[in-house]
Amino acid sequence: MNFDDNNNRYYNDYGYQNDNRRPNPYNGAYGSGYQGNYNNGQQPLPMPGNGTGGNKGGGNFVLGLFVGIAATALLVGCVAAFTKIYKTVDSKNIKADSVVSEDTEEKLAAIEDVIEEYYYQDADIDVDAMTEGMYAGMVNSLGDPYSVYYTEEEWNDLMQETEGVYYGIGAYLMIDPDTGLGKISGVIENTPAQEAGLRADDLLYMVDGVSTMGMELSEIVSMVKGEEGTTVHLTIYREGESDYVEVDVERRKIESPTVNYEMLEDDIGYIQITEFDEVTTDQFTEALAVIKGSGAKGLILDLRGNPGGSLSVVVDIAREILPKGLIVYTEDKYGQRDEYTCDGKRELELPLVVLVNGNSASASEILAGAIKDYKKGVLVGTTTFGKGIVQRVLPLTDGTALKLTISSYYTPKGNNIHGVGIEPDVVCEFDGDAYYEDGEDNQLEKAVEEIKKIQR
Repeated sequence: MNFDDNNNRYYNDYGYQNDNRRPNPYNGAYGSGYQGNYNNGQQPLPMPGNGTGGNKGGGNFVLGLFVGIAATALLVGCVAAFTKIYKTVDSKNIKADSVVSEDTEEKLAAIEDVIEEYYYQDADIDVDAMTEGMYAGMVNSLGDPYSVYYTEEEWNDLMQETEGVYYGIGAYLMIDPDTGLGKISGVIENTPAQEAGLRADDLLYMVDGVSTMGMELSEIVSMVKGEEGTTVHLTIYREGESDYVEVDVERRKIESPTVNYEMLEDDIGYIQITEFDEVTTDQFTEALAVIKGSGAKGLILDLRGNPGGSLSVVVDIAREILPKGLIVYTEDKYGQRDEYTCDGKRELELPLVVLVNGNSASASEILAGAIKDYKKGVLVGTTTFGKGIVQRVLPLTDGTALKLTISSYYTPKGNNIHGVGIEPDVVCEFDGDAYYEDGEDNQLEKAVEEIKKIQR
């Protein structure tokens, strides 16, 4: 979740809709996460042990202050390599509140000397890659999976993605917290990912034979993306399958719609928001106008599989739904509180049901949490992801960028849902077998039932 229209796009690169049926509910066939054994009690496939799913983050580069400084210099001591002794650093002389010091510069120089003299593969030494790795190591040392250092190339790619066009396969990715692997949270309709049969909750065990275990999401995304017309080979772990699913997917230009809508039977409107980015506000406003103009007597808002995005965008959309009052507020480490409010002038007057699941995260939870607090609608589905913290993206002077977690957010009633999620008012587990075999969306059917109850 990001400030200042800087979308937290590291959740969003390869989207998921379904085949020619209604846009996929993004819940996969197996609920909101992977707990315990896989394969419905069968012996699980060989996988690396559970990981944290944490991102390898980055550092900083402002006016050259951090040149030659890295978290690795604090973790890896200078060595006495064979018979040559390099200057070591007295840890007592390192300032506790800063990594920028003469000692750390000297230690880093010593490490570099050792590598230069003794590392056996000179051709593999890439000074630029080593430098970027130092910056990444500094942010990685924070232990925060949402704080990330972006190289110049990664930052440019990120900006391209926020415009809604990129070259990839058409599937949204996130890190699975239980395994540390990349996970598909959704697939865009009419894309290579959908054509290849990829599903929400598929785990990317390997990409072109390389394990994704422990990688940050931007690394996985960069491996999946590529030149138009090329192919990427994915090794998929899918619950219920006795072996890995091997899939070749062609990369193409992907134009990612963020809002889908239609009129269902009995004059019930349906709007699905797949993410909150720069184009979403206008797309949602148009969809809501069409739904209202079609004489809708109720509205189902589908946030399943929506990984989040821009804070300002979700606030704008909330203002089309909520009564007058607080939408969300944030607090930083200094106790500074920022409030985002609604004047209530465009409050939605239709009966409302919101569909959520374990892949509904961040901005999705802000909207769902506010709707629940105001009792403006009924939440149906499964417990949401539980990301109640805010990131800000800070472009740096050399073309790179830093994304840092800067605050926590709270629902109107003061609830911080980080690590907990939002419980739906009506629990309804997704029936994946019925959906993928017969096209029946049992959660959507339950939402229709709840709309009719409200109408009575």
